[in-house]
Amino acid sequence: MTRIIESLAEVSANYDALFCDLWGCVHDGITGYPEAIEALRAFRAKGGIVVLVTNSPRPRAGVKKQLIEQFNVPEDCWDTIATSGDSARAAMLTGAVGEKVFHIGTPWDEPFFEPLKLIKDPVNIQRVPLEEAEGIVCTGPFDPMADPNDLRPQLLYAKQMGLKLLCANPDIVVDRGETREWCAGAVAKLYSEMGGESLYFGKPHPPIYDLARRRLAEIDATITDSTILAVGDGIHTDILGAIGENIDSIFISGGLARDITKTSHQPDPEALSLYLDEEKSNPTYAIGYLR
Repeated sequence: MTRIIESLAEVSANYDALFCDLWGCVHDGITGYPEAIEALRAFRAKGGIVVLVTNSPRPRAGVKKQLIEQFNVPEDCWDTIATSGDSARAAMLTGAVGEKVFHIGTPWDEPFFEPLKLIKDPVNIQRVPLEEAEGIVCTGPFDPMADPNDLRPQLLYAKQMGLKLLCANPDIVVDRGETREWCAGAVAKLYSEMGGESLYFGKPHPPIYDLARRRLAEIDATITDSTILAVGDGIHTDILGAIGENIDSIFISGGLARDITKTSHQPDPEALSLYLDEEKSNPTYAIGYLR
C-alpha cells in the first residue's frame, strides 16, 4: 500500500542515498523547483548522497551545465549524475548498432557523439544517411513537437533493412513548463510496434541503474540497495525501474500524472489509488511535489 507523505524529511532517515529523477521532480524544463532543491540540500546536510538519475540523452557534463546555467539548480544539492545518454553512448561506442549510424535527433544532441573516457578502443562511429546505415541512434525526434508517426516511412525502411535502434532516452514525453514534448522513447516504441528492434539504456532498464550504482560506489561503496530511495514522476520509468531493481521509491504525483491524480499540493487519495491500481504499480511512497 502506497503511503502518502508530506515531505522527504518524513522518511529520509531510513535511507543513505537517493536516485533522483530531474525533469518533473527537480525542474520543469525551464527552471528549478525551490522546494525540491532545499529538500535535496537537507538530505545531503544529514549525510545522504544524492545521485541524479536522468533519462536525458546528454552526457553527464552537459546535464550538469544545463542544470546550473539554464535551470538555476545549484551544484550543492547533488553529489553525482548518471544519465541515460552516458549509458547509451557506452553501448554505441562498443558497437551495439554498428559503426555507420543514422542519427534521429536535434542539433542540441551533438555531445552524444563525443568520446567517452571509460571506453577503451571505441568503434569508429560515422553518421551517415539512412540508406548507408548499419543501425540507428535516436536521441529524440527531429522535432519534439511533431507526431512521432511522421517518422514512420524512415522507420519502415529501417525495419526492412533489419537495423537496430539505440534509444538514448526511454521517456515517451516530458513537460517543458506547460508544453508537452515527445522524447526518443516514443520513437523507439513506435519502431518496436512496427516490428523493429529497439535497445534501451535509461530507466526503467537495468543499464542506467548499473551506472548509477557505480557512480554511487565512487563516493561510498558500502551503501546497499535497501538504503537507496528512488524519486520520480514517471510511473513507467522511475517507479517501474525502482520496483524492478528492488529499491524503495517516492512517486511524484504532481509531474506527468498531475491531472489524473488530481494533484494540487498533494494528490487526491482516491484518484491516486485508482491510477496506481490501473497502472498495477505500487510505489513505497507518494507526494505531490518533492519538498
